[in-house]
Amino acid sequence: MDELNRRNFIRKTGILAMGAVFPFTSSINPDDYDIVVYGGTSGGVMAAIQAARMGKKVALIEPGKHLGGLTSGGLGWVDVGDPHTIGGLSREYFHRVWQHYQADKAWKWEQKHPMAEQHPPLAPDDQTMWIVEPSVAEHLFDQMAAEAKVTIVRNERLNCRSGVEMKERNITRIRMESGRMFRAKMFIDATYEGDLMAAAGVSYTVGREPNSRYGEKNNGIRPLPLPGRFPEGIDPYRVKGDPASGLLPRVYPDWGGKVGEGDKGVQAYNYRLCLTKVPENRVFIEKPAGYHEEQYELLFRFIEAGGMEGEFFKTAFGGSFLKLDLLPNGKTDTNNNGYISTDFVGMNWAYPEADYATRERMARLHEQWQRGLIWTLQHHPRIPEAVRRQYAPWGLAKDEFTDTGHWPFQLYIREARRMISDVVITEHTALGKEVAADPVGLGSYHMDSHAIKLFVSPKGFVTSEGGMFVHIPAPFGISYRAIIPKRGECGNLLVPICVSVTHAAYGSVRMEPVFMVLGQSAATAASLAIDLHTTVQEVPYDLLRARLLKDKQLISDI
Repeated sequence: MDELNRRNFIRKTGILAMGAVFPFTSSINPDDYDIVVYGGTSGGVMAAIQAARMGKKVALIEPGKHLGGLTSGGLGWVDVGDPHTIGGLSREYFHRVWQHYQADKAWKWEQKHPMAEQHPPLAPDDQTMWIVEPSVAEHLFDQMAAEAKVTIVRNERLNCRSGVEMKERNITRIRMESGRMFRAKMFIDATYEGDLMAAAGVSYTVGREPNSRYGEKNNGIRPLPLPGRFPEGIDPYRVKGDPASGLLPRVYPDWGGKVGEGDKGVQAYNYRLCLTKVPENRVFIEKPAGYHEEQYELLFRFIEAGGMEGEFFKTAFGGSFLKLDLLPNGKTDTNNNGYISTDFVGMNWAYPEADYATRERMARLHEQWQRGLIWTLQHHPRIPEAVRRQYAPWGLAKDEFTDTGHWPFQLYIREARRMISDVVITEHTALGKEVAADPVGLGSYHMDSHAIKLFVSPKGFVTSEGGMFVHIPAPFGISYRAIIPKRGECGNLLVPICVSVTHAAYGSVRMEPVFMVLGQSAATAASLAIDLHTTVQEVPYDLLRARLLKDKQLISDI
């Protein structure tokens, strides 16, 4: 078999995925572009559109099938923070959301009506809408990308082991698992995981920095203050009162260190489910295969201990185990709500650095947990009848995620890798104690982290650790140097999602509209770097700032 036929055979049979490796001297011609964006997240789509609007030949490579990441993957109740801080393409996108729902035909399962928003109404000439059905969100991403004539490549995953070729500290081309290669002058890593960044040898971290590293107070191991922690009295052992029986699933024996120390802990992931009570559009969730009652023992014990009667549970969580934020057409963005909910706490720490197969297994375990949780709340005899009735009407929306069994295609990766650049944004910036000299976007959401682990308290009861919701006083600038690698590491890569931010400050930056803003800013800088024949580190900020303002980006405190 000659070399070309051998390569065609490998591509057709999928042997490459089992370990075969193409050398970069492959005779397969790479696709040549000015800018390659890897990751079809909301930020990736905005980056590709901006690059195309600036006249660049751009490819948007999405490892899966769908564009939009979490924004089209179930997070329809968009965490916008202050809408006055979001400009540019992101604001254009959410204006299109508003336009979509002005038409009567957009309302299939209920009559058109005003929807409650997360903020006061905007001015009449500045209408936006920050709640959106998943299918509508995806349609609008596809629409904007098509209008910009972006080349979209779907179902192509980066070869993370040997798929990045570099010369003189610049990426020259990248190779997918299929063997397909892409060459470009500039690259943008818009994945939630930072796979291209890591494969290019750029410095990054995973987990929580110790407070001592940057003089912070909200980083590292962080026990929740009362009344935000579990109510006392929940026994942690498989057999109540018997340590020899072992701990319940997902419960750690202790904090794992001292308060404020760093670790590899990652805030919990979940799926943002699109549920409905409309009978004609509802698919009930069945008991999942491999269901184990013990996985939900903490839920049973919480209820049996009177946890639902606690004042904090009633006031902060509405007395519900699910956060059912309403979307148009009788649907929801269903999120975690409280101590025991859709978050699969402590079961994602290995995800950021895992290979694709391991990540897929972890995603399936998250799905199984959430399917089992909802089935349990609706059917299990240890759940009070009134609670079962409360959740009984809800099922998956039949007209959403139609090619994935009505289950979201995107796991909510709340944080994974984070780049370490010449500037690391900390809580000092978020809290207004430091100001970025070269902002390319604004953060306005509060510093928000979900729980990181469940553990046995010093008193011998189950409690949680790592959650955070710290108010910030005002919007803050996000430095350009936080979305580019250190000088000398890589001169033609930008990273608008796995940005150079501490765990604490990432709790504010990690919102989808901000990713969209940073994606546009990254593409603007990449385009200017091409025009100037320079690296991303050498792009003059005054030129970048001028172009961002021309394109209606909001980059300074309002």
